[in-house]
Amino acid sequence: MEEWKEYKIGDICRIKHGFAFKGIHFVDEPQRYVCVTPGNFALKGGFKNDKPKYYNGPIPEDYILQKDDLVVTMTDLSKNGDTLGYSALIPYDEHYTFLHNQRIGLIEDISTYIDKHFLYWVMRTYDYQRYIVGHCSGSTVKHTSPTGIGSYVFRCPDMKMQKEISSVLDNLDDKIEVNRRINDNLEQQAQALFKSWFVDFEPFRDQPFVESELGMIPNGWRVGPLGEIMNITSGKRPLKKETKPIEDFIVPLIGASGIMGYTNSVLFNEKILVIGRVGTHGVVQRFNTPCWPSDNTLVIKSSFYEYCYQILCSIDYTNLNRGSTQPLITQTDIKNQLIVIPPIEVISNFEVIVSTLMNLEIINVEESSRLAELRDTLLPRLMSGELSVDGLKGQFAVSPGRCPGSKEHVSNNTAL
Repeated sequence: MEEWKEYKIGDICRIKHGFAFKGIHFVDEPQRYVCVTPGNFALKGGFKNDKPKYYNGPIPEDYILQKDDLVVTMTDLSKNGDTLGYSALIPYDEHYTFLHNQRIGLIEDISTYIDKHFLYWVMRTYDYQRYIVGHCSGSTVKHTSPTGIGSYVFRCPDMKMQKEISSVLDNLDDKIEVNRRINDNLEQQAQALFKSWFVDFEPFRDQPFVESELGMIPNGWRVGPLGEIMNITSGKRPLKKETKPIEDFIVPLIGASGIMGYTNSVLFNEKILVIGRVGTHGVVQRFNTPCWPSDNTLVIKSSFYEYCYQILCSIDYTNLNRGSTQPLITQTDIKNQLIVIPPIEVISNFEVIVSTLMNLEIINVEESSRLAELRDTLLPRLMSGELSVDGLKGQFAVSPGRCPGSKEHVSNNTAL
């Protein structure tokens, strides 16, 4: 540790404020340009783009972000400031160009003796983030500033060691990202197969078709309510809950759009689908491990799990909304939704093929969870100098090669 020196963030870089892009130009339809917001920062740092904020208006050139730009969030709406001050690196995305929005800081003019990726990991440590939260302003909405971030002091080795440390952590994150992309590909394959079989009827074109309430369908198929092929119940309110997993509170509490906390009891420990009953609609969540769906959700069980999942993803929930001040959907609304019901053997074949894809997805999710746990364990020890990087070199390199979830694996016209 004698070789490690102390630096203040404000002394080794500049933090640039983002541009106030006008709200009238934000749109729901996918666009090339996406404004980076605090919602693009994952818990514990890192970039995510699951809910892009599309922009279709004038763009100052100085606020177009480039691949590997280091950004930091300076606003947080959560009670504990869960993402305030955390950093992210702008990824390359063939579909999107990211914009430097207000309340996002861009780290520029980094000193030549500081590695950008090492600084990125400094700004993903717990000690750093708690420091930022401890010195922020605001109660309901928490704010930090370039000055607040710049006042944080960290310890740093020489450039060679910085690069070695950041390489170990980068490689772990890269492996997690590879798994995420594989899973995206697997889900796209499942969606394409569903569309081919049950929307376009491509494998059944040589059969006679008949009229139905939902248009022309193959002879022998029929239209019926979704409730015929699934069982639906409402979630429940847990007796106790915590915002983060602690001690016995490790069972995910499921809300309408994701995990909203943790409880100490299990409501379901089987394959279920969860959708929003109150509040957010249209997010279909899959679970096959112990969980507790909250009282603002609906829980679906079915022998045709994958078929039901694709059906639920295709429903227009805005037409089912019964709420005036807050969106509301009832069990009956979902049960009565008319769908095309193929012969049992057709759905069963679909289940076999897609279940194979989704089992690969589960394996990838479990591996990514282990990698994230390892990364979070190594991070404070590497960044403090407690753990030497020598024994870790090369252990976590991402191997090139064809993605196991690539499109070559499944044809839309797989033999029935």
